[in-house]
Amino acid sequence: MSEDQDNTQSFKAQQCPECGSTRVIMDQEYAEIVCMTCGYVIATKLADRGPEWRAFDHEQRAKRTRVGTPLTFTIHDMGLSTMIDWYDRDVYGRSLSPSQKSQASRLRKWQRRIRVSNATERNLAFALSEISKIANALTLPKNILETASVIYRKAVKDHLIRGRSIQGVTAAALYMACRQCKVVRTLEEVANASGIDKKEVGRSYRFLVKELNYFIPPIKPGEYVSKFSNQLSMQGKVEEISHKILATAKSLKLTSGRGPTGIAAAASYIASVLTGERKTQREIAEIAQVTEVTIRNRYKELVELLLFQISI
Repeated sequence: MSEDQDNTQSFKAQQCPECGSTRVIMDQEYAEIVCMTCGYVIATKLADRGPEWRAFDHEQRAKRTRVGTPLTFTIHDMGLSTMIDWYDRDVYGRSLSPSQKSQASRLRKWQRRIRVSNATERNLAFALSEISKIANALTLPKNILETASVIYRKAVKDHLIRGRSIQGVTAAALYMACRQCKVVRTLEEVANASGIDKKEVGRSYRFLVKELNYFIPPIKPGEYVSKFSNQLSMQGKVEEISHKILATAKSLKLTSGRGPTGIAAAASYIASVLTGERKTQREIAEIAQVTEVTIRNRYKELVELLLFQISI
């Protein structure tokens, strides 16, 4: 569908303020939106946001299309700036003359200087690189990185960074992004990956949640089951049974007031016993980062109050 057809369809949804008709059309010659019923001019001086070229087949379109890198919040300038390469060759592949090389070197130097022009941009560039470093250490997906970058940008905009360490706020923003996108990463894991004390990350996290007025959904025990199964290299049947155990326990209100990691670890332990792929409580406790006593207590509660009818 062409750009003109898209514009015409969007204009048809408008209504004429004079006669109430929805039969409106765009006049391409005069850049106006006109009512076809009464002739009333609804809008004037419209800007054509389409390309300045036309294509009549797919091959011609592919040759004429020009696009840049996509915008991203993970770079302080949104990825809009360009870099001067170090090849010292012109567009035809020929080597530059000595004077041209000297000029290109000066241009590179000034381009690096003006890319980060003030203290705010320097702060943002360093903080976003820290977020990328922590996200890579935790093998987090791209959407988590983008969400954490947006959270940090909002904190900078609201002047919430003053008096706080950049590393602590970046780790807190990344943990908040994980909670929002329902990617299971504990506060201790984020703190270890960032090299910051867990208490400082937690303090910064609570401060950002309060000041930015964010709603962070509570973590459900079922979100930890897949993580435990993957780290313990257990079969999919164990994960399936663990989810059934947690669903039954939730219906009986056995999960209220209990830590999600403890109840998920106990469900995984029970499922591993039932499937014959038994894992020790110590192994599961190390993965879940809880004590063996917690798993034992949650295990006893589930075994005593649930009736298992599972065909394996």
